[in-house]
Amino acid sequence: MLMPKRVKYRKKQRGKMKGNAQRGNSIAFGTFALKAMESGWITSRQIEATRIAITRHMKREGKVWIRIFPDKPVTNKPAETRMGKGKGSPEYWVAVVRSGRILFEIEGITFAIAKEAMRLASHKLPIKTKFIHNEIQ
Repeated sequence: MLMPKRVKYRKKQRGKMKGNAQRGNSIAFGTFALKAMESGWITSRQIEATRIAITRHMKREGKVWIRIFPDKPVTNKPAETRMGKGKGSPEYWVAVVRSGRILFEIEGITFAIAKEAMRLASHKLPIKTKFIHNEIQ
């Protein structure tokens, strides 16, 4: 699964997710893409599950680009622990995604296969997504 090699600080605050994506909101590499329609956290496990769903349906033809990276640690306190005693230890990593962000891009396959691959991929994600493609072909 994806995670940073090293980070400056082990623990981060939760932060805000209001507004639309200012960067990464247009197709840059492929022909077809999956675009986020709402904000949310996507875990490294969900990114990996989505990638597998796409590549399996494409039968390893074409190329896939993952346009998000989980660089935010999420902490958890153990079950049945009393309040206080500090912040919990980092458990998993998430990518903060705002609406309008391109999540995955693919090329080298037909429109029908791409649309179905992205449909299968969207079921693995916790946010609403939209299939888009470049008109220039």
